[in-house]
Amino acid sequence: MTSRNLGMATGFYDHAEVSRGNGGRMGARFEELDWSPTPIGELCLRRRRDPVTGVEIFEVKLGEEFLMSSLFTVAEIEVARLALARLHGSELDVAVGGLGLGYTAQAVLVDERVRDLVVIDALEPVIGWHQRGLVPLGPILTADPRCRLVHGDFFAMTDGSGFDPETPDRVFDAVIVDIDHSPRHLLADGSAGFYGVEGTRLLAGHLRPAGVYALWSNDPPDDAYLAVLAEVFVDVAAEVVSFPNPLQNRSATNTVYLAKKPT
Repeated sequence: MTSRNLGMATGFYDHAEVSRGNGGRMGARFEELDWSPTPIGELCLRRRRDPVTGVEIFEVKLGEEFLMSSLFTVAEIEVARLALARLHGSELDVAVGGLGLGYTAQAVLVDERVRDLVVIDALEPVIGWHQRGLVPLGPILTADPRCRLVHGDFFAMTDGSGFDPETPDRVFDAVIVDIDHSPRHLLADGSAGFYGVEGTRLLAGHLRPAGVYALWSNDPPDDAYLAVLAEVFVDVAAEVVSFPNPLQNRSATNTVYLAKKPT
């Protein structure tokens, strides 16, 4: 799961009428497609129709916090594209931490060199959205034989036997993470150690030599985190990704961290 710079942009619409349940009235401002309690708060998937363009927009909230919107997917796609662009060869194996609305996973599958993709999410309802076809990319991801959706705690799996329950200790060509808001702003407390030097070394153990690690962040580049990455990886960089925010009539930015395991 990821946090998005939605703020007042989506909150502007938040007091409008909500229609609940599958098959709810799209004449209402929002249709609540799913609601579930989770260990970190109440999770809500909802759909609304843009009053100007008529486009359907899918949004996710955790408690009172907006996590993501299908209106803003540029950086979710770029984190995958930039990671895979650093890899050579074919038959690539990729792990993605964080499923969300599926845009990062789909961007991985667009690359024909990808042989296998494991997508881990700690929130079982999110996987259910895709399996039930409640989100637009669900049927695409679940129909692709290269893609498996795994319910699990990505950060705990980093400390343990790895990201593929079927093949413990398996290593990957790329590990792409889109879960926390940023290395400093966490979705839950359990991931804090992941962003330190020791957690970064554990992560590197799940990569092949010359494998790539990529991380999405909602915050500007963080020099302290870049220094942590440089302790373990080479070719460390922070790419700023800009995209239009039509709701606030301005540009917004996210950060993609990239690093390569030494050969």
